[in-house]
Amino acid sequence: MSQQSLYERLGGYEGIVGFTNNLLPRLQSDPQLGRFWQNRGNDGIARERQLLIDYLCANAGGPMYYTGRDMKLSHKGMKISERDWAIFLEHAGATMKALHVPRQECDEVASFVSSLKPDIVEV
Repeated sequence: MSQQSLYERLGGYEGIVGFTNNLLPRLQSDPQLGRFWQNRGNDGIARERQLLIDYLCANAGGPMYYTGRDMKLSHKGMKISERDWAIFLEHAGATMKALHVPRQECDEVASFVSSLKPDIVEV
């Protein structure tokens, strides 16, 4: 018997969409992180949302193909600080708690997200 992928254990596509739909408004309305969405059109935000969904699905073992840029290039020049990163992690944790994501899956998501930090945090 094979173990389910993280993608499957998170609820598949719909589970990851739910996570994204919960997380992004938190980030966008945050007093410090909201600056990253200022002056962005609705179309750009919708495209970014879909790319995030595709990225998360693909990296959790799902059937999606991510067509966006790598994380380093995507975040270059944004001047994301250690404090920004810490706030993001707080929101991601609150999202997982709100969605009742089990501990094992939370730990796997946290490990994956932590591996991205060198490509995202610049200052």
